[in-house]
Amino acid sequence: MNFNFLSPVPDAVLAHNELLSPQALGRKIKIHSNQKGIPDIDEVKIVLIGVLENRNDVNCIGETFSLNEIRRSFYSLYPGSWDTPIADIGDINKGETVEDTYFALKETLAALIQKRVIPVILGGSQDLTYANYRAYDSLIPMVNVVNVDSRFDLGDTSKPIKNNSFVGKIILDQPYNLFNYATIGYQTYFNSQEEIDLMERLYFESYRLGEVNNDITIVEPVMRDANIVSIDLGAIKASELSINQRVSPNGLNGKEICAIARYAGISNKVSSFGVYEYKPSKDDEITSMLIAQMLWYFIEGVNCRVKDDVFKEENKYQKYTTLTDSEELTFYKSTDTGRWWIEIPFLLEVNNKLKKHTLLPCMHKDYIDACENKIPNRWYKAYQKNNI
Repeated sequence: MNFNFLSPVPDAVLAHNELLSPQALGRKIKIHSNQKGIPDIDEVKIVLIGVLENRNDVNCIGETFSLNEIRRSFYSLYPGSWDTPIADIGDINKGETVEDTYFALKETLAALIQKRVIPVILGGSQDLTYANYRAYDSLIPMVNVVNVDSRFDLGDTSKPIKNNSFVGKIILDQPYNLFNYATIGYQTYFNSQEEIDLMERLYFESYRLGEVNNDITIVEPVMRDANIVSIDLGAIKASELSINQRVSPNGLNGKEICAIARYAGISNKVSSFGVYEYKPSKDDEITSMLIAQMLWYFIEGVNCRVKDDVFKEENKYQKYTTLTDSEELTFYKSTDTGRWWIEIPFLLEVNNKLKKHTLLPCMHKDYIDACENKIPNRWYKAYQKNNI
């Protein structure tokens, strides 16, 4: 694999790492350094990669930044009972143009994902998610993206890509690989009614901040169906962050964002995870430590993954069929984990055979709703997209 785009972790961070306890996370992981070079990727499952690009931030005034404080905070934590090998492979620096940075990130991520290594991306402006998405062009035919954000980031696609408009580019740019886009924690007053209506017309999913605050578990099935998870730090309320990061008095709290990161890690399908919109400041300790804890919970989730979504052995699942006024709905429940799926009927010709259904992650509440003659909203939207 060609990792010529990567620069090593700065010596100042490595020097700080040497002062930590031998049990600390920074002493347990493989680190790209000037002395040792890039770790052997074949021996790791999760890699941390920084991207020092923020020129498409609409609020950017050209300042440079580093991820040193995040690394110091992350390295200082203690690992859980993990058996997943981890590496920090350093940073992708700004290219001559933003497109150069996109290319470097896309190529690096594609190489990692193809080897079943999970990249954890630290940015930089959130438009880097576009490069993350394009990394899947030659890997899988359809991609599901989950954006944890107070805004939809659809934007005006007639204008150059920015960190508040990258989703519009994902939807409209060829090749068309996007199947589902979901936003978690959006705040209505930050989004125009036209954008809200467009999300509905495209049968995309959106979960308001109040819904997530009220029941964090609604996030789990959404994450279970995601390939890419992108987190905008602007979704977190101001009181949880340092001064430069403060976007809104309302938002997710630290406990909720860490739970969301863990749900992303637990998902068998999530193969790339990113945290964006980091803006260092002199009082940065709170933000860097929160990000470090988010990464910790994501890795914890990866270590708790259970392959429970292959329903070939009858003793591994229970099947339920319900009748509503308009549909017959079939549910599956894993006997190993208690997680639920709902069957989505559709017709798609694959190798001259008609595939008649696919499975969509859902909640026990969706089964209860179906028993009460209510069609689950996730089922309806997925069915509409599958049968357009």
